[in-house]
Amino acid sequence: MHQTLFWIIVGIIIFDYLLDRLLDYLNYISMREEVPESLHGIYDEKKYKDSQNYEKVNLGFSMITSTFSFILILSVLFAGGFAVVDNYVNTLTDNIYFKSLLFFGILGLAMDLLSLPFQLYGTFVIEEKFGFNKTTPLTFITDKLKSWLISAILGGGILSFIIWAWNETGDWFWVIVMAGLSSFMIFMTMFYSRLIVPLFNKQTPLDDGELKTEIMSFAVKSGFKIDNIFVIDGSKRSTKANAYFSGLGPKKRIVLYDTLINDLTVEEVVAVLAHEVGHNKLHHVILGLIMSVIQSGLMIWLLSLAINRPELSLALGATEPSFYMGLVAFGLLFSPISTLIGILTNIVSRRHEYQADNFAAEYKLGKALISGLMKLSVANLSNLTPHPLYVFFNYSHPTLLQRKEKLENSGLLV
Repeated sequence: MHQTLFWIIVGIIIFDYLLDRLLDYLNYISMREEVPESLHGIYDEKKYKDSQNYEKVNLGFSMITSTFSFILILSVLFAGGFAVVDNYVNTLTDNIYFKSLLFFGILGLAMDLLSLPFQLYGTFVIEEKFGFNKTTPLTFITDKLKSWLISAILGGGILSFIIWAWNETGDWFWVIVMAGLSSFMIFMTMFYSRLIVPLFNKQTPLDDGELKTEIMSFAVKSGFKIDNIFVIDGSKRSTKANAYFSGLGPKKRIVLYDTLINDLTVEEVVAVLAHEVGHNKLHHVILGLIMSVIQSGLMIWLLSLAINRPELSLALGATEPSFYMGLVAFGLLFSPISTLIGILTNIVSRRHEYQADNFAAEYKLGKALISGLMKLSVANLSNLTPHPLYVFFNYSHPTLLQRKEKLENSGLLV
């Protein structure tokens, strides 16, 4: 049985790799020499060529990195690499918690170090070449160290909690773990901007002035209470821009990237903000959280059915079944379900984006929103013509062209 599971895992990995390469190929051949007519004028000829080149370079780089990862995981499977790490940690301790933390710590660190050259190339060569990179070597190093520390603390804590539940709660395992993970997700949704973001970026209150006045005016008109508006120093790492909400209830805060404020007019920033307010007013944040909880619950329930089966560990070459080897095997087998869930999540997310666009347009901000999105598209060298199948699998947002046409057809773009 464990040999059958091994080949199923290999088949899943090969299928995922081939599917991704097919989608990349379709995306490549969908690129057009000319700007779509309805978006004509937002790119000059040089900028449009830059966007095409940026897409091609990233597709080529994606082919290299994904092929490396593909060969690496297959090599680890066929060489019994997971079993090697398993045997090593078994020589260090008999404690299930320490063994599990060491096992995943060694694997995680090794995978990250092996991918480090690609991370460096992506940041300091590709992003630098196209004028996006603002990350210094020191910032890159400190970001990496902080990420490792956060992963060790949060990942180690979550893993220890799951092992405890597996050992101590019996049939209630999946219920206890689901409740714990749901509580953690809610906590992080509420406090992420206060606890994690400050470790990487400075957030300062938006200064008084025209932008703040217009934002507060929109808040009054839309009946949305705004207490906290922060500017984040996104330009510390990249020229790309963004804006988002974080938190729930009284812990909500609006975060604007400094690059967004620099690239857009006041009305366009307010329009982008109105879109984000729309997400909140239409309860998309809560719906997204509920979907995440359901997804986690499904995964944990399936894990509870499978984790005690020794075939999972043996499929990866273990001589003795263990929780952490079974967890790795389950994660690999869960991949097709995760892909299907991702497709569903993206469908819902794209629908929410249209609804948030309409919300902004109902306050006569539709043209400013599209204008702002166009400017961001130009600044980010976004691909204007991704293949529909690539969008279906990978995009959580509709394309710029789709959003513009949807607003035009709704009659709200006035």
